[in-house]
Amino acid sequence: MEYVIVGDERSIFIPELADYPLGRKLLRGLRLLHTHLKGEALNDDDLTDLALLRFDLLAAISAPAPDLPPVIQLAHLIVPGSGQHPYRVEQITPLARFNLNIREFLENLEKELSTGTSASREIAASEERGILISVTRQTHEEAIDSIEELKELARTANVAVLDTVIQHPRQFSPRYLMGEGKMRDVVIRALQLGATMLIFDQELTPAQVRSISEMTELKVIDRSQLILDIFARRATTQDGKVQVELAQLKYLLPRLVGRGVQMSRLMGGIGGRGPGETKLEMDRRRIRDRIARLEKDLRELSRGRYQRRQRRIRAGIPIVSIVGYTNAGKSTLLNALTASDVFTENLLFATLDTSTRRLRFPREREVIITDTVGFIRSLPKSLLGAFKATLEELRDADLLLHLVDCANPRFAEQIGQVEAILAELELADKPRLLVFNKADLLPELKKQFPLAVVKVRQVARQTGATLVAANDRESLGPLLNEMERRFWPRK
Repeated sequence: MEYVIVGDERSIFIPELADYPLGRKLLRGLRLLHTHLKGEALNDDDLTDLALLRFDLLAAISAPAPDLPPVIQLAHLIVPGSGQHPYRVEQITPLARFNLNIREFLENLEKELSTGTSASREIAASEERGILISVTRQTHEEAIDSIEELKELARTANVAVLDTVIQHPRQFSPRYLMGEGKMRDVVIRALQLGATMLIFDQELTPAQVRSISEMTELKVIDRSQLILDIFARRATTQDGKVQVELAQLKYLLPRLVGRGVQMSRLMGGIGGRGPGETKLEMDRRRIRDRIARLEKDLRELSRGRYQRRQRRIRAGIPIVSIVGYTNAGKSTLLNALTASDVFTENLLFATLDTSTRRLRFPREREVIITDTVGFIRSLPKSLLGAFKATLEELRDADLLLHLVDCANPRFAEQIGQVEAILAELELADKPRLLVFNKADLLPELKKQFPLAVVKVRQVARQTGATLVAANDRESLGPLLNEMERRFWPRK
């Protein structure tokens, strides 16, 4: 026996269960045995606790009447079918006739749950398992587009997606974003599937993160935090690392909260007497100090970049910057144009750091061409602010190559997102050339989305866009000719 809890006629308070965390197994390793004073059956609160807290077994003992013997009723989790509850409630049994081999029962139950849920899939032990959640007033098609992009972000972050949930509420809950009942259903579903985290497509307020975290032990993150994590994994240069850490700390600061008394004790000992300083305040002060130091480092790095850019400008060599939605193929195009080997991968944000190469044209002409970090919808404000230092490269560009993945059915929306971010960076008036990449995939796209291919051709004609396949250097001729015409027009 681990806990003896005394409640009242209405409820009992279940203590913190940190010593029995949910892990690779689907059950917590604790049984809850309690009494019902009025002989009633297991109620909704009991069964919600069973599902949310993942108890091995729930049992209620009660005496139906003073002159009747006590009875017991059990409930345990099951693999739910369509429309079923995630638990089974057994018949009330006289306590004197109750007989159960608990060890054998729980071994079989854990095996049944493991083989009947997504947790039984071959997922690496180090891989996170997530449920993606969108609570939005967008149209259903827009919500699906956004959640599909969130899936790609999760894949890039090495998170196995077990399920997705899209809800269109009449109004947003200030506490849970969605309604409390729906939030409990989502948490229970996540626990059934063996998820380790909930990922929201919308940015959560600090209060919402706290409220949802109080309901479950699962990690709770939002789209912004997922993007920041991807950036933190992929930043390799000093510039990138400083910018990512700065963005993470600015995101974390308003979300830093104390949990329990241990986070708000006053310092003791020499130098700590008097009014003191709470642990939480110390954490905030350290973060603010670190932010100030990183901003200073960023200014110094920015000066170095400025000096390099000035040398290029004095040399009179035209500068071309490749911009576009993440995973549009910017690094692949840079490699193809300049015969270089910038890292590429079919993942979102494969490239974070600016790469600069020289591109030579006939008659000893050349331009400097740079690859920049990809854009994405709902890019965290803190991240965009931090990467403005890197994106300073775009200010000195004589031409922006706006690269578009035309094989993506959502290419038009992605063009709009990039244009909006360029406007936010005050680059809307910068000369640009629209380039449709992955043209080699259009025949395959036509089989699934024939209207999308028609739209690609239509937009290309209207905007004068150039179609290329960055993985095929022979397709780049029209692009090279157009770039040469822009900088050295024929007389």
